[in-house]
Amino acid sequence: MAGAIMQEIADKLKINKALLHYYYRSKQLLFEAVFKSAFSICAPQLNKVLNDDSGLFEKIKNFTANYVSFVIKHPYLPNFVIQELSKNPEFVVKLRSEKNFPSIDKFKIQVNDAILQGIIRPIEAEQLFINIMCLNIFPFIGGPLLMALVNVDKDNYNKILEKRKTEVAEFIINAIKI
Repeated sequence: MAGAIMQEIADKLKINKALLHYYYRSKQLLFEAVFKSAFSICAPQLNKVLNDDSGLFEKIKNFTANYVSFVIKHPYLPNFVIQELSKNPEFVVKLRSEKNFPSIDKFKIQVNDAILQGIIRPIEAEQLFINIMCLNIFPFIGGPLLMALVNVDKDNYNKILEKRKTEVAEFIINAIKI
């Protein structure tokens, strides 16, 4: 948002600046509309997996496979979301009030049930969720650095990302199961 100029945006859209200001009175409101649109693409993916009726291990597998597939199709989203939220963390409060904002409530219940049943070792559901998110997101936001560190080109890195659909889930499941 910081580098965006309303006139340049209007020019790219081939509309006049007055029309842009009519609909989005300010650059901040335009940004919020764009951000909400981008977030609304990924929020249903999160909700779908977090709130389905599959078992915990299946949910972890589905989440990882779906998330990686989704981000491969929309590679700009993780960087955009993280970059803009780091500049404007208060915006999450606005996002959280949206009706489709992802909830981990059902996931938390499943984690706690799995602990009580002796299926997984004790772990806070929030910690497990953060681990899952981080292992899935970082390869996309840190792509150039990771490609350099593991010494692969873009095509081979994409193959590595494809493998993460199962690798991350198996890693997490093996880390928590008894």
